[in-house]
Amino acid sequence: MIEWSETDLLVRDSIRDFIAKEIRPHLDELESGALPPYDIIRKLYAAFGLDVMAAEAVSKLLSSSRGSSSPGSLGGQETLALIAISELAGVSLGIVASLGVSLGLAAATILAKGSQEQKERWLPGLATFEKIGAWAITEPDSGSDAFGGMQTTVRRDGDEYVLNGRKTFITNGPFADTVVVYAKLDDGSPVRDRPVLTFVLDRGMPGFVQGKPFKKMGMMSSPTGELFFDDVRLGADRLLSSSGAESARESFVAERVGVAALSLGIINECLRLCVGYAKSRKLWGHEIGRFQLIQLKLAKMEVARVNVQNMVFQAVAKARAGKRPSLAEASAMKLYSSEAATEVAMEAVQLFGGNGYMAEYRVEQLARDAKSLMIYAGSNEIQVTHIAKALLA
Repeated sequence: MIEWSETDLLVRDSIRDFIAKEIRPHLDELESGALPPYDIIRKLYAAFGLDVMAAEAVSKLLSSSRGSSSPGSLGGQETLALIAISELAGVSLGIVASLGVSLGLAAATILAKGSQEQKERWLPGLATFEKIGAWAITEPDSGSDAFGGMQTTVRRDGDEYVLNGRKTFITNGPFADTVVVYAKLDDGSPVRDRPVLTFVLDRGMPGFVQGKPFKKMGMMSSPTGELFFDDVRLGADRLLSSSGAESARESFVAERVGVAALSLGIINECLRLCVGYAKSRKLWGHEIGRFQLIQLKLAKMEVARVNVQNMVFQAVAKARAGKRPSLAEASAMKLYSSEAATEVAMEAVQLFGGNGYMAEYRVEQLARDAKSLMIYAGSNEIQVTHIAKALLA
């Protein structure tokens, strides 16, 4: 794949129309946290018939998978998904984060690791976004060391499990209806060696408390918070199959590839705003776009756009061929694209000068949002480790 098709461009333009009508007028409310993004996401689903398609896809999937061990797929619309999240990210990165975590992490984990009964129980609501999902692995003292430093535990009690601990920085955490939680089994072995299990919790369970949204530097339209577990009793029907660590690593790959599409959206929006500003802003009687230092900034932005877009194209081509990037490849995509987006966004603020520091010109928001991508889905320092380990193996 070397370019978007005509159909892709039509989809892109339709999404841009939706953004102009349904998102841009509410940006101030979204960015203040006064307006949670969920009703807007549901409007997006309804506008493009995604709710109906998702319901049909899940029904077909569940029907065809009875008696089969195959995890199946929710449709394989790779290009549509990447275009949508890229366009949305350039306007409200938080909306994409809330949607992506609910569908791409919570629902996808249940799809891949859940039993037939578990899929039938939780997937229909998550796939249509009737229900909001969260994916909880990060803890106050175990962000990058997610598995080794994990302190949240479960212990067996007869036929049930008892969950205790705390998770933090959980996207959708304050409002989630369905939460996929990773915890270590308290089996008496050394803490770092204990197996990691994965459970599905529902809002309102006794002992399960969802904290209020944090105030953040960026991605402010996506509610992020803490989760607390105090002797939460879980039946075996809530335990997902396979190793929790294996499940999480598979999700890391998808999440990090997605960061490239998010980065592309921010770069595209920065470039659009900067080109327009360079043509209209005048100094010393000339448009600033005639000055070579401004041209250099624009040229470097375009180089970043081409490079990140090619990464996204490669991801689409691999998905269509049924191939999955390795963890190291996904980490490389995440590392480069997030750094490129942050550099472009900061240069956009510089190009706008004093205006760039003002919220009304929007590049200020893009700079804050872009920075979050260097931390989100695993800090960039951890991506370096994954890439280097693969090279040296």
